[in-house]
Amino acid sequence: MIRQLVCGEFRFDLERPLIMGVVNVTPDSFSDGGDFIDPAKAIAFAERLVAQGADLVDIGGESTRPGAELVTLETERSRVLPVLTELVKMGIPVSVDTNKLALMHEVADQGACMINDITGVANQETARLIATKNIGVCVMHMKGAPKDMQDAPTYDDVVADVQRFLANRVNVLIDAGVSRESIVIDPGFGFGKTIDHNLTLLNNLEKIRVEGLPVLVGLSRKSMLGHITGKTDPKDRLGASISSAVLAAIRGADIIRVHDVNETKDALLIWRELERHK
Repeated sequence: MIRQLVCGEFRFDLERPLIMGVVNVTPDSFSDGGDFIDPAKAIAFAERLVAQGADLVDIGGESTRPGAELVTLETERSRVLPVLTELVKMGIPVSVDTNKLALMHEVADQGACMINDITGVANQETARLIATKNIGVCVMHMKGAPKDMQDAPTYDDVVADVQRFLANRVNVLIDAGVSRESIVIDPGFGFGKTIDHNLTLLNNLEKIRVEGLPVLVGLSRKSMLGHITGKTDPKDRLGASISSAVLAAIRGADIIRVHDVNETKDALLIWRELERHK
């Protein structure tokens, strides 16, 4: 098992789950769309997340919620770069959630330590960029595209299918020269999956792991939690999000991507302390 994640100049110990704080600089993200479209608010929020215990923050300038429409490169750039630039000056480790190759080049040059690619490194050029820039990458599985991914997704075997996809993309990255210590995999909860698919993947996290690489889990505030709890407003899903984070950690998640850092950190601290007293 790889116990260190190397993202550019940053090195993260994986002896405990890392917390990745979500900073959406979009007007239409499912849980907090519009809250941080103002760069000053986004920067202040990211600072707060780090103060609360986030190990790194993930900036997204294009909504990937079900049914979301694509935005132009210019729009996404204008949302992401002002925030990234300031956070990098503060020494905050920043991941950028994008699948646009041109923006990947820009954010890598501006100091982003990781690319979070929902398309799972869809082409060889992306793999070469990651290798050349010597930054981290999160490879996610998605069936379809945000616009149509939840239109009756089906699998022969969701665990095997997702693991096979991730293994293939990891091989592409390694062949391009990316270090294993810089690769993270993400099964893509809610990205072309039913509730049953999501729960099956959560119960089988270790089976989707590729070559001992760290696994990222992003369940925070997602619709599956709303379906289970009956909470229609994503911001009312705090309890469900915390429960999901702890359950993911128990099942082997190495990075937990969350909106509510302070509460998640406390819950993980309790779990880890309990584990030490077994």
